[in-house]
Amino acid sequence: MKELEECTICPHQCKVNRNTGKIGRCRCNDKIKIALVSIHNYEEPCLSEKNGSGTIFFTNCNLNCIYCQNYEISQLGKGKEITIEELADIMLKQQQRGVNNINLVTPTMYAYQIIEAIKIAKLKGLTIPIIYNTNGYEKIETIKDLNGYIDIYLPDLKYYSDTLSKKYSNVERYFQIATKAIQEMYNQVGKSEFNQEGIMQKGVIIRHLVLPNHIQNTKHILKWIKENMPEDIYVSIMAQYFPTYKAKQDEILCRKLSKKEYKEIENYLYTLNLKNGYIQELGEHEEEYVPNWNESIYF
Repeated sequence: MKELEECTICPHQCKVNRNTGKIGRCRCNDKIKIALVSIHNYEEPCLSEKNGSGTIFFTNCNLNCIYCQNYEISQLGKGKEITIEELADIMLKQQQRGVNNINLVTPTMYAYQIIEAIKIAKLKGLTIPIIYNTNGYEKIETIKDLNGYIDIYLPDLKYYSDTLSKKYSNVERYFQIATKAIQEMYNQVGKSEFNQEGIMQKGVIIRHLVLPNHIQNTKHILKWIKENMPEDIYVSIMAQYFPTYKAKQDEILCRKLSKKEYKEIENYLYTLNLKNGYIQELGEHEEEYVPNWNESIYF
């Protein structure tokens, strides 16, 4: 594939020839690798309610988050290689299972293979919305090339501070890059649209995971969204953080959110008067919602 010859798909701009089997910063070569195909019932209600979201979890990642709940696949590479044609068939089989949408989880590194798979799947009858579920560290040109193939963008907006993005995810200029990418996503798909059952058919939902001891980071992110995105934008505040992977040894991230922290963010969210979105309840057993990567991938 031409785009993999001198790979600049993501902001790292590795320029590695992945077609020769070499791997970039994201640890990907020219093969698509997935870890799990499943029906997920724990996404935002407008994505999961009724029939669930048809998730396809891709292996590897262009970030290195020390607290990644999916680290077994994002950092340790667990998964199985498939072809573009097999990916198209998986999308069609997910549709046959009656899911609300096709949910591409951590798809960045495979964006151009995904485009080809979508083309094939649509020729064979794929009609349900396609979600691009990303960490937000995206190159604008790649997002522009996805125009017409993606119906719903589900980007993270993790950090306001470069210090935090470097410390916790090993990337520079995260906020600058992610915010520009998110603005392009909205420019592309526009105002959210829903079917009669309240399931989103088109739009953008910005996700933000609240980190313990970093409440100010969250406030900066929410304030930016309020001041820089259209008032109809959807926001999803996630309180599901729990220490895992390398975060268990980090003295700042080694605990869950406190009730006090959660309440402070909840109150701040209401003062901003963001019109659309969700705030996740503070739970006690967040670990139970992480997929079992040892499950069989069903085709």
